[in-house]
Parts: sequence; C-alpha cells; structure tokens
Amino acid sequence: MLQERGFRAVLTLESIAAGYGRITALKGISLEVSEGEIVAVLGANGAGKSTTLKCISGLVRPRSGRILFDGKRIDRTKPFRIARMGVVQCPEGRRLFANLTVRENLEMGAYARRDTRAVAADMRHMTSLFPTLGVRLKQKAGTLSGGEQQMLALARALMAAPRLLLLDEPSLGLAPILIEEIFQTLGRIRKEGVAILIVEQNAHVALEIADRGYVLETGNVVISGTAEGLRNDPRVVEAYLGGS
Repeated sequence: MLQERGFRAVLTLESIAAGYGRITALKGISLEVSEGEIVAVLGANGAGKSTTLKCISGLVRPRSGRILFDGKRIDRTKPFRIARMGVVQCPEGRRLFANLTVRENLEMGAYARRDTRAVAADMRHMTSLFPTLGVRLKQKAGTLSGGEQQMLALARALMAAPRLLLLDEPSLGLAPILIEEIFQTLGRIRKEGVAILIVEQNAHVALEIADRGYVLETGNVVISGTAEGLRNDPRVVEAYLGGS
C-alpha cells in the first residue's frame, strides 16, 4: 500500500454502516485514500457506491464506524464544513445550474473561497484543462452537450480547490472518446496533488487510471487490491471486465 512507501492517508473509512430508513446500504465497509492516489470503487447498481460518497460528504450520517480526513473525524461534521476542509464531490448526473453560464457555474464552485487572485488563476487553469469550456464561458450550461456538461461539473468541483475529489459515475452516458478525454484529465489533476476517489460502473476505464480499488457487493467490500491485481483477478474479470 502507498502508506508503506511513505504516503500519508488523507481519507480513512473504518467499519462504516449506513442506510436509509429500514434499508441498510453499507454493512461495515473500510477503505482509505492516500495523498497522490486515485482509488476506484467498483460495483453494480445498489452495491452502496454512491452511499459511500454521501457518507464522506456528510449527506448521509453513518449509523456506526468512523470517517477520518487528515486524521480528524468528519462523520458528524456538516456537509458545508466538510467541503471547506477540502473534500469536494462531483455528483452523478452533473447537477449544473442550467440557466447560468459556464463562467457563473465555475464561480459557484468557488463561492466559499476568499482568495480572489487564486480563484482567478484557477479559472484560467480550468480553461487550460478544458479548452472547450474556455470558448463557451458565456454559454448557458443547459445548452452544452453531455460531454461538455461533465467537463463543467468536474471543473466546477475543482474550483473549490479540493484536496480530495469525490467522483460519482463520471463516465455515465458519455461516448468512449469523451470518457478517454475526461479520464486523461483526471491523471493530470492527480499530478497536481489532488487525491481522487472515483465511483464507477465502467471498471475498464476506472482500473486503467486507478492505483488501487475496492469492489462492493450489497454493502460489503468483497475484493480490494492494486488496480493491476484487480484487472487480473478472475472474479473481477468475470463480473466487471467481460470475462467468460
């Protein structure tokens, strides 16, 4: 693991159980993300992937267990405080402000920041990471293509200056060429010092970019290991990589 090579854990989940009413979505999962690392969480619909992210973001309060960010418990912290600590989620379905322009959506991502010069620099950086957005700053977000909207959702999350970026199904509904472009950008973001936890049904693309991964089934971690190890695990190949 990265910690063994001198990398520090940014995020740690310890035996997290959570659910909705009488439904138990997570049954005691444990995972970690270290600095400079991309970690993938794989699984079918209903496995508990999105609930895991919601627990980290504070949108769902765990019934038991602990969540640590930089060694401090956050599982009883309000969502806006967690975001200000540097844990930022890019949600499934993008959830853009459709009637606002691309620029205004990016500005909303930085709403809690007071470092105006750094915000302006990050705005320029977003148009460097996503050149398509740079020529559409005055265009309403609702008129963008699906791929452009995903780029904007990711750029908006980055405008919050995250130390840990949570991604929920970023490839959903996108053409393969756009998926490749977005995942290449994630590699660049990681090199800039942002740790990434990505929830994905598309195991192929997730394991190509990830350092490590966890496989969830019915609220339990059933397999974990390096991305290479998961790509070669017969159980993962059969269930998620199109094995026979």
